[in-house]
Amino acid sequence: MKRLRLNVVTKLFAATFVFVFLLYALILIGEKFFFERFYLNAKVSELSQAMVSFPDEYAQLPPDKHKLDKLVGTLMNRTDASIAIVDEQLRQLNLTPYFLEIKVANKNQLITLPLKEMQSTDLPEGLRVGDTITIDGIYIDENDTIMKPIRIARQSPSANVSENGLTRVTAVISELMLPSQQRAHNPFYQDSLVADQIGPWLEQQYDEITQMKSGSFIQRKWTDPWSGVNYAIVIHRFSYQGGASFILAVTTLQPVSDAVSMLTSYSLYATPVILVILLLLSFVFSKIITKPLVTLNHSASRMANLDFTEHASIHSQDEFGELSRHLNTLAGKLDQTLKDLTNANVTLREDLEHKEKMEQLRKELIANISHELKTPLGIVKGFAEGLKDDVAHEKRERYMDVILSEVDKMNELIMDMLELSKFEAKAILLRRQSFPVSEVIDRVAASFQLQLANKQVRLCLVLPEENNVWADPRRIEQVIVNLLGNAVRHANPSSEIRITGARERDCIRFRIENEGAHIPDDQLTRIWEQFYRVDSSRWRKSGGTGLGLAICKHILDLHGSDYGAENTVNGVAFSFTLVENENKGGNDNESEKE
Repeated sequence: MKRLRLNVVTKLFAATFVFVFLLYALILIGEKFFFERFYLNAKVSELSQAMVSFPDEYAQLPPDKHKLDKLVGTLMNRTDASIAIVDEQLRQLNLTPYFLEIKVANKNQLITLPLKEMQSTDLPEGLRVGDTITIDGIYIDENDTIMKPIRIARQSPSANVSENGLTRVTAVISELMLPSQQRAHNPFYQDSLVADQIGPWLEQQYDEITQMKSGSFIQRKWTDPWSGVNYAIVIHRFSYQGGASFILAVTTLQPVSDAVSMLTSYSLYATPVILVILLLLSFVFSKIITKPLVTLNHSASRMANLDFTEHASIHSQDEFGELSRHLNTLAGKLDQTLKDLTNANVTLREDLEHKEKMEQLRKELIANISHELKTPLGIVKGFAEGLKDDVAHEKRERYMDVILSEVDKMNELIMDMLELSKFEAKAILLRRQSFPVSEVIDRVAASFQLQLANKQVRLCLVLPEENNVWADPRRIEQVIVNLLGNAVRHANPSSEIRITGARERDCIRFRIENEGAHIPDDQLTRIWEQFYRVDSSRWRKSGGTGLGLAICKHILDLHGSDYGAENTVNGVAFSFTLVENENKGGNDNESEKE
């Protein structure tokens, strides 16, 4: 049945989705990788066709530079490109295709618009023939007919320009040639690029350009080094007055780059929506076709997992409907049988788990107690036999010291076990009071001076000035003794142990950190268990009974403390909190049993 579902449902859904998705992906790939090339080819073709007729029009012009400028300006507006004309030595003709012609005192005056010094924003918007304008500028010919404009405005400015050496003229426009609104952004800048930047580029292409045949075209792609904008360059060679000339058309590719970027951004937003719609349509399509088979497969799958609560709901009068009724009958009979077995198994499993847990706890307790008592008893027996055999007199004192030391260890273990049993029986009463923890820490630290000196370990205390807490001082002293003893035992020689305190809301968090071996991360929570040690070999030189942290856990639980252990960069840190506020900890000297 699973194999059938894979072939019919999954493959039908996948085939529908993949087919439509690939079609959509091909459209996106075409936009991403071929749209810009298509635009470039179309633009180059348009420029080439427009440039074919230019040589004939150029040859028919009278020797009048203004007529040539007007012809070039018309071509630039028609093709949205910057135009340059160069001779055989690739020297550019000086062209000023944009101008304003005004009539002053029955005399025509030409206002040329320099490419390098003008921007589109310097001209009033919407200028046309018949508009009255005011021009401040400088005449550049002897007859005062050609003016270089400095400022052009529709209304006469109030400032006096004679002091700056300028001449002001107010007149009506009789003719003009300006960049059309269809031109690319800031056409003055693009036209000035042709005048300034294309010259050096042409020199690098000198051999290829000068070897062109008359009437031929070449196209190249050029990047403005200042703005990074890409341009397309089309060069056409033609014959003029017995020599060779070249016309260059430079058009920006920025609009298509912006369009591709916009299409890419749009696709990023549209693709998730299209994918969701495609998934839904594919799902609905496959669901409608394979619905009866999927329903039966679902019912059979639930029966295979021993779930008979849901019956197949196909009521058609065909093979699917008959199979559905047979499955429902089988499900009802199996369901009743399994319920009876499940009830019996649950009771049996609970009994077995309880017995296994009790047996495991008993074995662990016996093993731990036996291990902790076996070694000291063996040592005591060995040294007692030595005394019985009348060892040398000089060894008797050392033998007695060892026996007493081992007896002390066994006594400490037994006392810790009794203490721990009281905690586990919830028979410990806390007697809370307000007291400064620093006094307890100082007292405990003094008792460890010998161990600290033997390992050359420094003890650093950083506690807040006000460190009164509401707790049982005797029990807190037990905690500090156990944690500090643990830190000293596992500290590296000639290292430092830091005891710090910091306020957190209504409590103080105390932290005891040493420099030593890390505790494996998977054992950080188990160290609070009784008889648990990170060192599985239980090396006796490390000291301790294995019950200290378990006792600390019970004491801190009774105080409602937040405690834990963590690995630091250089060692291990234990921390716990104690409340400062009396209202948070109960009444003074109140016996608590938690």
